[in-house]
Amino acid sequence: MRFTFVTAVLLAALSLQTFAAAPAFAEESDRGPITGLPMPRFVSMKASEGYARRGPSSTHRIDWVFKRRNMPLLLVDEYGQWRRVQDQEGAGGWMHYSLLSGNRSVIVEPEQLDLRRRPSPDARVSARLKAGVVAWLGDCENGWCAVEVQGAEGWAEAGTLWGVSPEAALN
Repeated sequence: MRFTFVTAVLLAALSLQTFAAAPAFAEESDRGPITGLPMPRFVSMKASEGYARRGPSSTHRIDWVFKRRNMPLLLVDEYGQWRRVQDQEGAGGWMHYSLLSGNRSVIVEPEQLDLRRRPSPDARVSARLKAGVVAWLGDCENGWCAVEVQGAEGWAEAGTLWGVSPEAALN
């Protein structure tokens, strides 16, 4: 059987569909084989540009170039110094661990998000954020998370933020 361009495109599409599947968040016993940290988990991009490769080495083809410092990514696998990550839309690949940080960030999902002074829908609005804004994540409690971006801070419902696991939102 001859390996054609069409075959390559179909294989790539199938691998992306599998990769983009919604993650099942970890039980406490699900740990990364390298770091021993919970898997999957959210991390942020430390660099202003990072290559996501097809496999865990610098010789593998680059599939994506992420160009947004502090962007949250879902870490789903570990191999040596490489971490398999995906973004909000499911795109990703293997990135060198030096490009990633354990500092947590989130992306605002709704068109407009009101940050509240307290974790309550009745609390006063402290700031308004637009969809796609990347903010730093603080503590989460009872379905609300503290966030901060460029001096503005407040509380947002966890379901309005990408980068928060369901378990973290309930603490």
